[in-house]
Amino acid sequence: MKLKVDYVTKLLLLLAVLALSNFAYAQRTITGTVTDAENGEPLIGANILVVGTSTGTITDFDGKYQVNVPEGATTLEFSYTGYAAQRVEIGGQTTIDVSLSAGEVLEEVVVVGYGTVKKSDLTGSVTSVKEEDFNKGVFTAPDQLIQGKVAGVQVLNNSGQPGGATTVRIRGNSSVRAGSQPLYVVDGVPLDGRAARPGVDLPGGGGTTPGANPLNFINPDDIASIEVLKDASATAIYGSRGANGVVIVTTKKGRSGDPTINFSLSTGVSSILKKYDVLTGDEYRAALAEYGLGSG
Repeated sequence: MKLKVDYVTKLLLLLAVLALSNFAYAQRTITGTVTDAENGEPLIGANILVVGTSTGTITDFDGKYQVNVPEGATTLEFSYTGYAAQRVEIGGQTTIDVSLSAGEVLEEVVVVGYGTVKKSDLTGSVTSVKEEDFNKGVFTAPDQLIQGKVAGVQVLNNSGQPGGATTVRIRGNSSVRAGSQPLYVVDGVPLDGRAARPGVDLPGGGGTTPGANPLNFINPDDIASIEVLKDASATAIYGSRGANGVVIVTTKKGRSGDPTINFSLSTGVSSILKKYDVLTGDEYRAALAEYGLGSG
């Protein structure tokens, strides 16, 4: 009986050794270094993933890594925050060194104050919305291009009239009685706050005139980008005028190349939420004569 137990034990140990040897043979180890393509500095904590598996690792303080690649894996993916991801075919290599370049988002140029700055060097709270990210459809005011696109910014339509006033609030109301509209800057030129003319109550209770939008002289299709400056550090260059935030509008410029014609067509329909029964002209005159409406 003892001989039989010893035989079974040895057989199990042999099978375990064979399985481990096959597993070790089925995978290989890849090593290398991940650096910044611009200055050659090692990237600490860069991610290395074996594509198609959950196997991966990160680089150490020297930018070096070591990863076990299972059998059948053909590609490694290298990624790092703020850099463009890169995929490399393994082939027969055992050492793979990779240089990562800064991502396109960080290379974007953002208009800030009276100049421009790389997005990677930006410290203030600034949101940039490019033409390709604008809302699509029919708009009565350029402000609506970024409606719902910028965190902390509310854009409310006051009327459906083309060029009608819109209410823009950056991080809420900053004053109870004074104006809370932001400062608008178009191609580096600040607009007078009086351009945002509010509606005026008509005499005799006849309603309110529609306000004017400070950007109603701009064709929305001519706008290349809109930057919203939200915090004190970003708006400091404008002083007290930027207390409610700043909206910087950059229009399209001429560029070299063959002339082109772009055509687009959009249609839209809007309706009021509730219709009210109103008096006709004759009924209104009769009410004025009978009840003396508007006479106080």
